[in-house]
Amino acid sequence: MKIKTLEVAGFAPAFKGMRNALDSWHLSDSKVCKDMDCNKCPFDDEELEKNSDCRKHDFIIGVKDLNLAQRLIKGGNEHAKFMRQIQVWADMNMPRYFWSEFDTYKFNTKNSCSTMHRLLNNTKPITLDLFTYCKEDVDLMNDAINELETLRQIYKSDKTKQKDKSRLLLRAKRLLPEGFLQLRTVNTNYAELRNIYLQRHNHRLKEEWQDVFCGWVETLPYAKELIIYEG
Repeated sequence: MKIKTLEVAGFAPAFKGMRNALDSWHLSDSKVCKDMDCNKCPFDDEELEKNSDCRKHDFIIGVKDLNLAQRLIKGGNEHAKFMRQIQVWADMNMPRYFWSEFDTYKFNTKNSCSTMHRLLNNTKPITLDLFTYCKEDVDLMNDAINELETLRQIYKSDKTKQKDKSRLLLRAKRLLPEGFLQLRTVNTNYAELRNIYLQRHNHRLKEEWQDVFCGWVETLPYAKELIIYEG
């Protein structure tokens, strides 16, 4: 199981729009580091001390902007609409049972790897490393994998007719353990990630939700100040 950040974008327009309701753009103190050269940092030493993570990002949230952002977050989702405009793209290689829970949330969109192409219509054999499983179930997993691999070899045979391939695919999908890892490229935003994090950071599926997903969220820019912030 693994989640990899592809891109985070939208801080500048999101924080600009955050001040629209109050017509207070002139109070904005966030800055964009075009050079990323810390010797030319637009913050003074006092500001840098309050922005200890700034060297990780090309957008530096100012003290006044962060104060307003956190007040809006504390006020609830209807006040913190700017968080919906901070976009995140990530590759998530997670088991099927994780996706059934993740799909209950309102992320923007996802592109998934095809089960058919990764399972039967594949030149590589089906092996244990394509699954997540409990150690005590390894024998059961190997039995299922051996059967799936047999189906794959029949499916790939030149002697197998197309109508028979459809039946083989159906059998494979019904036999496939829920621990099968499926890669999805997901587009979401800070508002939804905050919603998921607060609901799942103590989830009983510790490895999947706490260690992998919530652990990944904590690595995002300004996650502590925005996504995880509780006030």
